[in-house]
Amino acid sequence: MKLGVIADSHDRLPTLRRAVELFKRLQVDAILHAGDFVAPFAAKLIAPPNVPASIPVHCCFGNNDGERAGLAKVLPQCVDGTVRMDFGDCHIVMNHFIEWFKPGETDNADVVISGHTHEIVNAPAARPDGKPQLILNPGECCGWLTDRCTVALLDTELRTAELVDIAP
Repeated sequence: MKLGVIADSHDRLPTLRRAVELFKRLQVDAILHAGDFVAPFAAKLIAPPNVPASIPVHCCFGNNDGERAGLAKVLPQCVDGTVRMDFGDCHIVMNHFIEWFKPGETDNADVVISGHTHEIVNAPAARPDGKPQLILNPGECCGWLTDRCTVALLDTELRTAELVDIAP
């Protein structure tokens, strides 16, 4: 399966819009947002009708998501904490900040997704049982800190991610 992974969109509508259009054009199987939408008006861009119901959106809150009640109305599936997902035999966990995972939450994950730092991480690692694990932070969709607006395309079968620059 092919998944679109995004984090730290921080209300920057043009780049969030480009990311969603990319994901739709590539016909991703799901979109994963690792937090920091910031406001409900931005979150609407990854909710129906902007994203078809055939593309599920999995998401968690970030530290800058202050209007959580409004965000929850737009994205009722948004989780305060770790999101756990299975796509085929690929087990994924996602939280906004890598340090917010509780002990043991990442141990059996094939892919660990986070955001928060605005820094790209696309690194192989190993689970405690020695099986491979991918640590993924897609960087910042907004580009506010680095002037680089990025998202990731995650292949759940190969357990690899490709970083994609989207113009600001």
